Amino acid sequence: MSETSPPHAVVLGGGSAGWITACLLHKEWGARGGKITVVESPAIGIIGVGEGSTPQLKAFFDHLGIEEGEWMDACDATYKLGIRFSGWSEAEGCESYFHPFPGPIDLHSEPGFTHNCALRRRGGNVPAHPDDWFLASVLAEGRKSPHSGENFPFPPSYGYHFDAHKLGGFLREWAVARGVEHRPLKVEDVELAQDGDIAALLCEGGERVEGDLFVDCSGFASILAQKKLGVRFISFGENLFNDRAVVMPTPHREPPRPQTDAIAMRAGWRWSIPLTTRVGNGYVYSSRHSSDEEAEAELRAAIGMEDSDTDARFLSMKVGRVEDSWTRNCLAAGLSQGFIEPLEATALHIVIYTALDFAKAYEAGGFTAQHRDTFNRRIAARYDGIRDYIVAHYRMNRRTDSDYWRENAANDTLPDGLKAMMTAWFTHKDIAEANRAANGEQPAYSPMSWHCLFAGYGCFPPAEKLQPLPQGVEAADIEATRRMLAACAGNFPSYEPV
Repeated sequence: MSETSPPHAVVLGGGSAGWITACLLHKEWGARGGKITVVESPAIGIIGVGEGSTPQLKAFFDHLGIEEGEWMDACDATYKLGIRFSGWSEAEGCESYFHPFPGPIDLHSEPGFTHNCALRRRGGNVPAHPDDWFLASVLAEGRKSPHSGENFPFPPSYGYHFDAHKLGGFLREWAVARGVEHRPLKVEDVELAQDGDIAALLCEGGERVEGDLFVDCSGFASILAQKKLGVRFISFGENLFNDRAVVMPTPHREPPRPQTDAIAMRAGWRWSIPLTTRVGNGYVYSSRHSSDEEAEAELRAAIGMEDSDTDARFLSMKVGRVEDSWTRNCLAAGLSQGFIEPLEATALHIVIYTALDFAKAYEAGGFTAQHRDTFNRRIAARYDGIRDYIVAHYRMNRRTDSDYWRENAANDTLPDGLKAMMTAWFTHKDIAEANRAANGEQPAYSPMSWHCLFAGYGCFPPAEKLQPLPQGVEAADIEATRRMLAACAGNFPSYEPV
């Protein structure tokens, strides 16, 4: 390979992660001679159970030039305006809250929200629940589409829900039609060159697949990065207790909202994800606090499937990340790279971020490892920033009804970034400044997200200690904000995906 020409990249593993990565690398390099090959065993399934995304997935399809109508119908997809968290706090008035994806209208309402949060953190008796301040929460509650009429050109950000199996299949067909090579082979061994780089995948039937660059999308097995190259895995288990999930589909019983529901359970939480054909349900739990049988029974009771003969499926989760995502001539992506439980639907977000950032860094160094260390630091920081935000959901929980929740709330073995954000909140510091100091100029989560989490949990002085504002200090006008958001929502049609 010339150091000035794109490589032959071999992606091990298909599924959403493998095919997203293949599509992005082909988009970057295909027209200039780069070759992409995906080696995918037809005998190995994928983890996908019906997933949600962040707005990064929309940016991915826009980047490839794929219209929504082209892929959404094929993947049973629906819109997602945010996540509704229910039952994570016992604080009065904070039984649930909505974490929205920010949009242009929120530029007018978010300052009032953060202002009222600052006043309430200091004991002012002012409204500061996140549901009142963002257009996405109003649209989701009203079962509205994220697409407005032509006379209202201020669309909110949004993600999707989709069938992960069908998404992988759709992207495979799209990529192969544009020149990506698909090799349905089972890998039996990995050949290393004398310098320690990966030289080839050795497949069944004597097939040998050579390449310049290898992308490990082999799932939790991490055949290339962890098994062959010995990349160290860093566990997040001391902060994220959940290591199991039980999943089960149900039919639609009411018109769905364009949101993911994350509902607290005895030993974890469960998701409810509406697709066009069904509702995906899963209970993410800690095996230290619940057996598989107990978790299945709890999930069945919650979704009204106690007497159903529908089988439940169990998944194990390896929560953490590799120390370095790029090692020698191997890039780890997807579950081979790491996994943070799906509470904020960040799995594909990280896949897309990794592939695009890698392509940029690799090419900037003349298709050499010149920028590898800088790239690895950026990816590790992104993982750790997401981890900190998700850990905050557990550490800040306001439940007292089980050992699981009490142990999470008492966990003091916390990452420094999360400690800094908690300290800033409770000592009345500026959250935006604290976020930059703790997480850099491009943090994984915005100040808005941190405000929604803390305020949504009711992390304020107790109601009996709240006082009227002193003379000369004014709160943001919540009623005016509600009227403005309601008027904006009137420009969006009802959304009926099923």
